Amino acid sequence: MKKLDYYIIVPYITLLFLGVLMVYSSSSFVALTNTQNSAAYFRNQLIYITMGLAGLFFFYFLKTSLLKNKKILAYALGVMFFLLVVVLFAKKVNGASRWISLGVFNIQPVEVTKFILLWYTAYILSRKQYAIEKNWTQAVWPPFAVLFLVAVLVLLQPDAGSLVIIGVVMTIQVFSSGMPFRVGFASTAAFSGLLGIYIRAIYLFRDKMPGISEYRLERFEAFWSPFTLAEGAGMQLVNSYYALSRGGVLGVGLGRSVQKTGYLPEPHTDFILAIIGEELGLAGVFFLLSLLFFLIIRILYVGIKSKDTFSSLICIGVGTLLLIQSVINIGGVVGWLPISGVTLPFISYGGSSMIVLSCCIGLVLNVQKNSR
Repeated sequence: MKKLDYYIIVPYITLLFLGVLMVYSSSSFVALTNTQNSAAYFRNQLIYITMGLAGLFFFYFLKTSLLKNKKILAYALGVMFFLLVVVLFAKKVNGASRWISLGVFNIQPVEVTKFILLWYTAYILSRKQYAIEKNWTQAVWPPFAVLFLVAVLVLLQPDAGSLVIIGVVMTIQVFSSGMPFRVGFASTAAFSGLLGIYIRAIYLFRDKMPGISEYRLERFEAFWSPFTLAEGAGMQLVNSYYALSRGGVLGVGLGRSVQKTGYLPEPHTDFILAIIGEELGLAGVFFLLSLLFFLIIRILYVGIKSKDTFSSLICIGVGTLLLIQSVINIGGVVGWLPISGVTLPFISYGGSSMIVLSCCIGLVLNVQKNSR
């Protein structure tokens, strides 16, 4: 316990405290309406945090050799694909099948997938360091082959936001494993260009674009013209603007949000940052995001300083996961990116995300412990 990195554990614990406090504040009205108990989601979040802390210490004390065991990793990949297939037959919520109900707890397979693929990519690339130096194209095809299979199953749910996160994390890990800089830069530029062309094509051709569902098109329409669709698809973003505007610099006070009382749907999940902005103001948002990004920078620093390739890629993957997920959530709240349903790490309400990300923090602490 003396080897714990306090530059990681202190921001993490602080974020958990702020998160559960804001979950209680933002969800009280919704919880009272849905369950007749204003503390229902708060109580659940405390349970998720407890499970997350258990996961963190499990991976912190776990022997690194077990993470490098080929049979254990193969079993984990098998469980991952099994969950991704089973969820396709689960009950649809808002047009998507993303949760498997276990009675008292719902598991989101895509969150488990993020953790296992991050682990798998670090393992496979650390084993192929010599091959990467000689012929990187042959060395990096296994993680991208697995990513293709996962992409097919995730798009069938559908969950494009999570797929983007998984794809970016694995790509950054590949780039960090020894791929030539010019190849990484060219690949990133090409992907960014194609993505821009694709979004522009959706804007021009709308429902005539192949592969665009009505639900996904509504997300883009709400991103482009939220106030035009303020009574429909643009409701979340418009009310997010109202919440942030009303909060100003110092906020209206903890528990005094108006937008959480039926105006902003699901204020305790994807749009919890808007409620934080309304109640605690720009100052509260700045403090929270400063803690989060300090944690991310520290994790990336640990990865860069690590002399073991596997450990380094684990940390780089975890740091990238937290960064991309945060950027997508914040971008959706302020209207910079289309709404994707991605949670804000350690702050938003949710069990699968909280537990998986806490396990990721445990892995990083394990790496730092062994480095010391």
